[in-house]
This record gives sequence, structure tokens and C-alpha cells, in this order.
Amino acid sequence: MYGVGCMSRPTDAQTDRPTDPMSASLLTVTDLRKQFPAGRWFPGRKHQYVRAVDGVSFSIPAGKTLGLVGESGCGKTTVGRLIARLLEPSSGSMMFNGEPYGHLRGSELRRFRPRVQVVFQDPYNSLNPRMRIEKIVAESMWINRWGSRLQIRKRCHELMEAVGLASQDGDRFAHELSGGQRQRVAIARALALSPKLVVCDEPVSALDVSIQAKILNLLMDLQQHYNLTYLFISHDLSVVRLIADHVAVMYLGQLVEYGTVEQVLESPLHPYTSQLLAAVPDTHRRSVTEALPGEVPSNISPPTGCRFHTRCPQKLAECDRDSPTLQAISGGHSVACFLHHSVADPARGDPDPQP
Repeated sequence: MYGVGCMSRPTDAQTDRPTDPMSASLLTVTDLRKQFPAGRWFPGRKHQYVRAVDGVSFSIPAGKTLGLVGESGCGKTTVGRLIARLLEPSSGSMMFNGEPYGHLRGSELRRFRPRVQVVFQDPYNSLNPRMRIEKIVAESMWINRWGSRLQIRKRCHELMEAVGLASQDGDRFAHELSGGQRQRVAIARALALSPKLVVCDEPVSALDVSIQAKILNLLMDLQQHYNLTYLFISHDLSVVRLIADHVAVMYLGQLVEYGTVEQVLESPLHPYTSQLLAAVPDTHRRSVTEALPGEVPSNISPPTGCRFHTRCPQKLAECDRDSPTLQAISGGHSVACFLHHSVADPARGDPDPQP
């Protein structure tokens, strides 16, 4: 990425985080699915559904960051909204600290919501233009009866300082701030109730390149200070390389590859991941490798077999008829591709991707 080359991801030693790869998972998602009705319903007509998320499974350890990447329309934002319970899953399970929460309703769901918060992509549309900044940050605390008026006001000033805003900014409206300042407000609002998991949905894609580095540094500093866990959704692989510990690659509603940042971005196994990396502009040669061939198939009626086989330059005969599952290859690196399943460890079976 053009503005963030000077940044580096802190090591576990620098952040005092546990290096045990089997550290407890804060979030575990198993076979998560979400379907949306397609078109209007008419009597006697077979109803169609958009398979936005179709069998996604992963886990995120406490204090770590999972980068969820893929083309536009692959379903990554829907995954984030399902995890935050902004959408209801069609099926599958979601576990937070070992306890299921996908079934929660009413007052139980309201008590759970402070644990998972969201930073949305557009910092202007996600803020109420009629409310002053301090009221935006304090709103969730008022709703959840977090404390007294004085305590909430003090908490607002602490959060604004933590995200790099001045105390006088609390009396301003969103349209009076720059894009970077508005996103800082959105981050402060997300941290108001001391969440454990923050879903960052393209948090820097709407910002100038010069501002993106500052926001990414801020997110990493806040993660270290508050021991936050991130699900970082992005289409920018350069950003994911800097902030994520693990990467999950999504295509047409399904995960096709999973592993550490080094495994996925330095030694990709799936042809789709390789094509995504090849499409990143080379700042030295000032060139871009040829884009992926063909168009993304419809997720109303996805292709049979491997969903990527219609665009894959390395497809095999079985790709047309059989759907590969995500299988561990080595060292926690998993891939859903017949090109590599022959070298998978049979003793591992077909586990969910685990850091």
C-alpha cells in the first residue's frame, strides 16, 4: 500500500501476547450460513435465494486479528454483520468465549451487544449528522445505563483522547470533521462499552491514503492497550498484511484458504489467492498483472463443484462435479482445492481452521 510502507506489525514479544498457537478462542464460527430472498414472491413460483454466506467456519483467539479478504460481493461484510448480530443467521453456530449467542433474543441479546461492536466503512453515513460528537460517543452508554452523567462525560473525554481527538471536538458535528477525524469518532463509539471483539468493516477504504496509516496505527495501539480482538474485513491485501495475524480468503460465500499472514500472502495455495495477489499493483514496475478472467458467478445459482472452477486456470476434472472442503495441509495452513488435497495429512481429517 502506498502510504503505509513504514508501518510494521508488533511481534508477540513486543505486545506481551501469548505465543501459544492453541490459545483459547474468543470467537468460534461453525458452518455459518445466510440466505436472502431474491426478487418478489408470487404464488406458484419457486422462490430463489441469494447464498451470501454458505458454510463458513473459523475461530479467532483473544487479542488477535483475523483478516477476512475477497472480491466485492463475496460475502465478507455479511459475515461481519452476522457475527455482530446485526443480521440473523439462516443456520450455523456462533460461540463467544465458549458460549453460543446466535440464539439470543430480547433482553439477553441486549446484554450481549456490548461485547461485540462494529466500525463501519463510511465514517460519515455511520454517524448521526444531527448529534454532536460527544453525544454520539455517549449514546450507547446512556442506553445501557453505564454510569452517572459525570462518569459518562469523563469516559467520553478519555475515549476521545485515546483516539487522538481534542476535548473541544465533542461540541462539533460530524460534517465539521475530516474523514479521518470522523473515523476516529466511530472507533471511540465502538470502544465506549469496553467490547472484547471489534468487527472492522473496511475501516480505512473510504479514507485518503495519507490518513490510512494513522488509523491503522491507532487500531493496533488500541488493540494492545485494551486487549481487543479484531475481525478485520478488507479487500486491500497490503493493509491486511500489516494488521492481521491470520488471513481467511473468501470466494462466493465460502472460505477457500486460511492460515497465518506469512503462509497465505507469501506462499498461497489456492489459485484464487494467487490471482488476488497478482492483481496488486507493483509500485516498482508500475504495472498490474492481468485481472482474473471471467465474471463472478451468481450466488443465486452458484456453479456445481468448486465455485472457482469457471475462472480457474489450473482446474482439474473433478473440479466440475465435486466441491472441495477446507483441509489442513501443514502448520495450520488450510485450503479448499483438489490441487493440494493429495498432500494433506490424513490424520488431521477435515478440521475447522484454527490458529
